[in-house]
Formats: sequence, C-alpha cells, structure tokens
Amino acid sequence: MPVYLVILVVGFVCNTASAFTTAYSRRWGERRGSLVTAVLRNILGIPVWAAGFVLALRAPSSFLFAPSGASRAAGIVFILAGAAVITVALVTIRSRAAVPSTSDALVQTGVYAHVRHPIHSGTFLEFLGLFLMKPSASVAAACGLGVVWLLVQTKCEEIDLMKRLPGYRAYQDAVPRFFPRWVRRGAGDGRHS
Repeated sequence: MPVYLVILVVGFVCNTASAFTTAYSRRWGERRGSLVTAVLRNILGIPVWAAGFVLALRAPSSFLFAPSGASRAAGIVFILAGAAVITVALVTIRSRAAVPSTSDALVQTGVYAHVRHPIHSGTFLEFLGLFLMKPSASVAAACGLGVVWLLVQTKCEEIDLMKRLPGYRAYQDAVPRFFPRWVRRGAGDGRHS
C-alpha cells in the first residue's frame, strides 16, 4: 500500500474517532472528553490526512485523463467554493467545530438551515477540485478514500449529535445532510426546505 494511503487512513481514523464526544465525556468528564475530541480531530486527524493528500498530489502516478486548462480552472473553482462553504460553516458554529462538548446548542441558522453537514459538503467539493486539477490515479485513490471516510465520519457524528443535542432528530428530518434542496417543499407537508 502506498505511504500516502497509510497516512490518509491514520488521519481519517483519528478524525473519525473525534465523533465520540459523548462517550469520551461520559468516561472522562465534560472537559477531558472535549479535549480528547479536539486532540483527535485538530492535532492528529486533520493535519495527518492533509499531509496524506499532499503526498498523493506529489506521488508519481499515471493520469486518468489529460488535464486541461478548463479542468484545472474548474478544479480551482470547486476548491474555492468548498473553502468558502467550510469558512461560512466554521464562522457560524465557531468553537463548536474545534472543541465540541455535550453542552453545545444545536445550530440551525445560516448555512446550517440548509444542510446539516456543510463542512463535509465543502470538503466533497474540495476533493472534486483536487481531482480535476490533477486527475492522477494517486489523487483519485485519495479522493475516493476521502469520500468514503466522509460518509463514515458523518454517520458517526450523527449518532453522537443525536445523543448530545436535544432536537437533533427533528433537525435531521427537516434538513438535508450534504446538499440543499433546490425545490422548496409545499407548506402542507410539514417539512422545511
């Protein structure tokens, strides 16, 4: 297995382990539980998997298609769009992203009124952008693994969020997971768009 994939898996596992804030808080108390989550995500998870992507980008690998100026431009647009979505989401939830706790309040405003996991949505866009900029086999493998990881991460986070955020189940029923609904639902169906 290429080194970049090993590094990606280690980073993804550490990042996914951060989705157990409730379990850590029950075991070690609120403050230590939040600290464990923050360390796993912010110190071990994100920097390690980001390094894995850098290595995938640098790895000698054949191209799946010949990159063009248009594909590279589209890649830049997707990366910038993903970064914008992530930035707006982080500004909206502030410290809850870096140090989640069992005393957090559910955020249903801003971008969170339209999607439950905008940070993950932005990351999907960035993966697509990276692949369009450098459509190599190594980048495709890294992005494919990243998509699988985001799906697992989201599932784990939602289990944790239902345990620690009152009202999350109703929010989950009303708001789509990754991408906003483009058509507003009728007023009579009891759901929000």
